[in-house]
Amino acid sequence: MLQIKKLTITHRKDSKMILEDFSMILNDGDKAVVIGEEGNGKSTLLKWIFKPELVDNYADASGERILNGERFGYLPQELSTEDGRKTIYEFFTENILFWEKTPKELGKLARNFGLGQDFYYKTQLMGTLSGGEKVKAQLMRLLIEEPTVLLLDEPSNDLDIETLEWLEKFILETECSVLFISHDETLIERTANVVVHIEQLRRKTKCRYSVIRMPYREYVTQRRANFNKQEQEALNQRREQKIKEEKFRRIQQKVENAQQNVSRQDPHGGRLLKKKMHAVKSMEHRYEREKTDLLERPEEEESIFVKFGENMPAIPSGKKILEYSLEELHSVDGITVLARNLLLEIRGPEKICIVGKNGAGKTTLLKQIVSDLAERADIHTEYMPQDYADLLDAGRTPVEFLCETGDKAEETKIRTYLGSMKYTADEMNHPLAELSGGQKAKVLLLKMSISGANVLIMDEPTRNFSPLSGPVIRQMLKNYPGAIISISHDRKFIEEVCDKVYELSENGLSVVSVIR
Repeated sequence: MLQIKKLTITHRKDSKMILEDFSMILNDGDKAVVIGEEGNGKSTLLKWIFKPELVDNYADASGERILNGERFGYLPQELSTEDGRKTIYEFFTENILFWEKTPKELGKLARNFGLGQDFYYKTQLMGTLSGGEKVKAQLMRLLIEEPTVLLLDEPSNDLDIETLEWLEKFILETECSVLFISHDETLIERTANVVVHIEQLRRKTKCRYSVIRMPYREYVTQRRANFNKQEQEALNQRREQKIKEEKFRRIQQKVENAQQNVSRQDPHGGRLLKKKMHAVKSMEHRYEREKTDLLERPEEEESIFVKFGENMPAIPSGKKILEYSLEELHSVDGITVLARNLLLEIRGPEKICIVGKNGAGKTTLLKQIVSDLAERADIHTEYMPQDYADLLDAGRTPVEFLCETGDKAEETKIRTYLGSMKYTADEMNHPLAELSGGQKAKVLLLKMSISGANVLIMDEPTRNFSPLSGPVIRQMLKNYPGAIISISHDRKFIEEVCDKVYELSENGLSVVSVIR
């Protein structure tokens, strides 16, 4: 059992409180998901639980961890630069527990991840692996250490669908307690029995948290029902209060008029009116007290708001967007043949998704398509890469990155747009390097939105958006009047947004009819 008592975390740079008096118990066998909007401190919470000193360079934290002999296994959101320079063999064998495992145990673990036993001994650099392969390797090394509590920061990022299904099964069946962050709604719905919800309210000036012991979908449904009920009760109380106040004002006005018109020759009438006015004043005081007892209107963190192609005419259905053919798709080093005989044709406002196993070459293929379409004058493309660093200058602020002319009017407009994406004024001026993955994704999404592009090329577009923002993003992309070429393993994105799904394998691209 892991227990957290009265944890308070404050971001040092802008004094924003991330958590205040946060307490929770993670019981044996719990599968708890941490949810909340981008930049709300989810990763900071996991880092502090694992090793409080991991947040010392940017946050002040106080609180108590009661570990009860638990052994942590921590998966960070991104592979460290140091680990990226290691070979796969070095990455595994520097852990002394690796040598205590039998070949049979290592082989079983590798097969569970869809890998051969030779994977452990490869000389390929960790940093050159695909996104999904990096996650697999880190998870495998964690499991070799036999932890009792797993702290997983985005374990589902970049995993292929087959491995996602394995991860779901693993989380459900492992005897470890699991506290994880994920933006994959399907994974959360199928595994979590505890929801830890971190919120920032009133334009991120007030923090709130909830620890609810129920499945995620039930939590979302109940939360919405409770919100609507409280909202309705609060509105009803205010409506009734308004009726009472209007009635009171009529009585007060009537008594005041009578007092003004009472004859000095009628002292008895004057005394009666004075008593009535005293009663009116008492009524006024009672109504003022009742106002303070009115049910508060519920607060919730608002979802992001952004539109794509709002004023853009729809692409004609017969318009040729892409007619791509390639005899051989090679790896980045140009040595390995990843796929042969690739054919892909897209017409009109089609929304297509490319899936496939990790390392199949999906990102490599997408980059080639980006390069080809960039030469076209008849269409306007925008690209969201899997690695945001490919486009973002870490030293610039979101405002600096998005402003093209630098004039005051443009900056004001950009700040308004960023506000709709739930950026605070302070966050707009933070270097991109200091922002979370989700906040960086918002910047790229906003760039696409204001660019006027009629073709979007997106590598894992939903991977860093919270499950609460996910439905907004999917609806926005579904309604986009242009074409979308994407890579994704987000099953809800595939189901709700995409018209056609292609699987990339060594034999090329084939249409997939069903995504589980």
